[in-house]
Amino acid sequence: MGMGRFSTADWADYNARHVNGRSRSEVFGATGMDPRFDPAVFGYRESRDSDFNPLSTPIILAADVTGSMGMIAHELMRNGLVTLTSEIYDRRPVTDPHIMVAAVGDATCDSAPLQATQFEADISLASQIRGLWLEGGGGGNDGESYSAAHLLAALKTTTDAYEKRGRKGYLFTIGDEPILNGLTGPQITRIFGTEGPRHGLTARQCLELAQKYYDVFHIVIREGYASMRMSKVLETWEPLLPGRTFVLEDYRRLAELVVSIIEINEGRDADDVAASWGADAGNVVAKAVRAQPKRRFLNFF
Repeated sequence: MGMGRFSTADWADYNARHVNGRSRSEVFGATGMDPRFDPAVFGYRESRDSDFNPLSTPIILAADVTGSMGMIAHELMRNGLVTLTSEIYDRRPVTDPHIMVAAVGDATCDSAPLQATQFEADISLASQIRGLWLEGGGGGNDGESYSAAHLLAALKTTTDAYEKRGRKGYLFTIGDEPILNGLTGPQITRIFGTEGPRHGLTARQCLELAQKYYDVFHIVIREGYASMRMSKVLETWEPLLPGRTFVLEDYRRLAELVVSIIEINEGRDADDVAASWGADAGNVVAKAVRAQPKRRFLNFF
């Protein structure tokens, strides 16, 4: 997929008709998981080159949608994706972005612990995002199944960037909780429709599978769970993704931080990247990237 081209005019028109001035429940009306977005049902999500996008770059945004974190999906619809795509086109840290949005929950208790759109390069992504079910579940187990997003990237995506050019895509998980330690065999079977290893896979094993094809990062949203238990959240993420775990103070600046991480990973100086945004966004981005090395991030796995 990903045969069109993102247009700010298309996003403005779509948002005026379907998003602006509407509540989260009005924008996201699904009351159950649509089979189109169920990884146990679909085969692969494909990011393919085309005349419009001859050098496609796959980008996965996998957002926690449990509890209050549904605000991330809402913000992506209102402002985030148009900022993300327009800035990538303007700044060109990578070529021809193809974007997938995934909704992450809790494999131990949610009915829909993972949903995923197609990779898209035009406004068709908008209606797919609105079709995701913001289940709002999660349990009292101090974590979510972000590893499902890592395994999705490894098992259920195929990209020309990697197959033709040996270039990795980008995978961002986004949320406010610790990462649960992987998935059991039955959970893998239920989520992906394929028999999982009898003893399951740890979080590190899931991550390592994804890292063959994607540069992987995690963004901790300070609002919500993390506002009270940040140390507990970072205890699970920083050993898993050292140098690639970022804390975002304002979820409304998610798009700017994602673009900044891509730019830094592609070789641009972190201070210069932060300074390139306006004062409000620049301060948020600067705080998030301040502790990161001013060089290409290391792959620790």
